[in-house]
Amino acid sequence: MMNKIFFLIVSIILFSACRKEKVSFLPTPYTIDIPSHFPQMPIPQDNPMTEEGVELGRHLFYETKLSGDGTMSCASCHQIGSGFADNVAVPFGIEGIPGTRNSMPLFNLGWDEFFTWDGRKSTLEAQILEPVPNPIEMHLEWKEAVNRLQLDVAYRNKFFRAFGEEGIDSLKVAKAIGQFIRTIVSGSSTFDVMYKYENGLSLSNSENEVLQNIEAETWAGYDLFKSLNGADCFHCHNGPLMRVKKFSNNGLDLSFSDAGRALVTENDLDLGKFKVPSLRNLSSTGPYMHDGRFNSLEEVIEHYSTGIQMSPTLDPMIEFGAQGGVQLDELEKEWLKQFLLALNDTIFINNPNFKDPFN
Repeated sequence: MMNKIFFLIVSIILFSACRKEKVSFLPTPYTIDIPSHFPQMPIPQDNPMTEEGVELGRHLFYETKLSGDGTMSCASCHQIGSGFADNVAVPFGIEGIPGTRNSMPLFNLGWDEFFTWDGRKSTLEAQILEPVPNPIEMHLEWKEAVNRLQLDVAYRNKFFRAFGEEGIDSLKVAKAIGQFIRTIVSGSSTFDVMYKYENGLSLSNSENEVLQNIEAETWAGYDLFKSLNGADCFHCHNGPLMRVKKFSNNGLDLSFSDAGRALVTENDLDLGKFKVPSLRNLSSTGPYMHDGRFNSLEEVIEHYSTGIQMSPTLDPMIEFGAQGGVQLDELEKEWLKQFLLALNDTIFINNPNFKDPFN
């Protein structure tokens, strides 16, 4: 009898010793560096910011394993030197098939409520899930993408540390990349100094130096930008983020080869309407418009000055549409361009935290 009891005790001890304990890890909270004149960024409750999540997301953003032939990553169409755009009218996927729309820059997306030019996705994570399986982009089924990551011990460890549990899936990939993209904040341009000064906000010593060196022509361009009787830009581009949350037909065409927002809403009143983009970092993010039709700021300014097309869904805020635009003279065009260039943010472009971790 005693032998049986002893054998049972030993068996229980051995079973307990061999049983695999479930391990966990508590990720480190991450605080985004938000400029003082920006609104607070809403963070989704199901994807809190962590240091480990952001670092994993940065690796995944530059990871070519997420494409079918291993040559393409998110960064292929969203390059840091191009303001996280790609400087071509439309991107090409791994099969060499051209896309249909210009790659949108990725900065300040943490404040957005809809994504892509037609706003078909309402969360950043939902949008991130799209390019990998898209046959004209990265063209890889998510199951295979996850398998590739699972085979990499370093990634298994990074996912464990980022989410506090073992396992990799497509949603975790999207969440990690989403955390990284939310850190991509641009708010250190000359315009930001102008905006803070204009609104009575305190300036640092370095910002005061910038303020003293802003040329009169830049201020003149800013006045034109905000004036109803000038360039009349402020209806769609205002505040520190330099855009409003809406879809607009900005008078590019009389008829539409791309229906824009109407593809989502199936409402003819939305024909030719596209998401209003930010005007930050314009010297880095061209070509411009949803189809990349304009290669220069001069072309963009000329469109709003003399090239407006009067279609039925033209944004009513474009008050000079009937006369083709705001009719700027050559000096006004130059002043406006100079102000638009004041929206360039070299600190953002050169931030080492946004760069390729593999190089």
